[in-house]
Amino acid sequence: MILIIVGLVSIIGIVIVLWYFSTYNRLINSDNQVGNAFSGIDVQLTKRYDLIPNLVSVVKGYMIHEKETLTKVTELRSRAMSGKASDNEKIALNNQISGALADIKVAVENYPNLKANENFLHLQASLNEIEAQLAAARRTFNAMVTSYNNDVQMFPSSIVASNMGLTAKEWFETTEVKKGNIDVGSLLDK
Repeated sequence: MILIIVGLVSIIGIVIVLWYFSTYNRLINSDNQVGNAFSGIDVQLTKRYDLIPNLVSVVKGYMIHEKETLTKVTELRSRAMSGKASDNEKIALNNQISGALADIKVAVENYPNLKANENFLHLQASLNEIEAQLAAARRTFNAMVTSYNNDVQMFPSSIVASNMGLTAKEWFETTEVKKGNIDVGSLLDK
């Protein structure tokens, strides 16, 4: 009888140890997937950063009155590329860049010659392509963060996550500017 109890306790102990290591490895894998997904965003952001100086220089001659917006975009780009920003700070900076780029797109409507400029059209098309790729990378990142957060926050894996010091990560969310309604009527009036 004692042998049966010892055997059952041993089996239960082995199952718990196997579960712990399996959960530990799943959490490591999930954390690595989040890092990989953020790296995909980082690649698209770097492309965006590389386009910004070209966009600013082409637009600068036309947009004398919007100099503040151009300065803001340049400053945000410099801060984001400094290498000193954490992932969460990069997310915040890039949300600000998205808002500033949206301001430039709106301001361009006042400059018909700029809208017809071949360099500007090429830069705008490149920026639109990068924004689409960035949106796809954000979706992938947010899916990985959701999976990771579920693992970190749900019982019983939360016990292992807590022992590992893992905490929930933030999503890469859209700025309030991009969430707002677009006034299509004003676009058609031009």
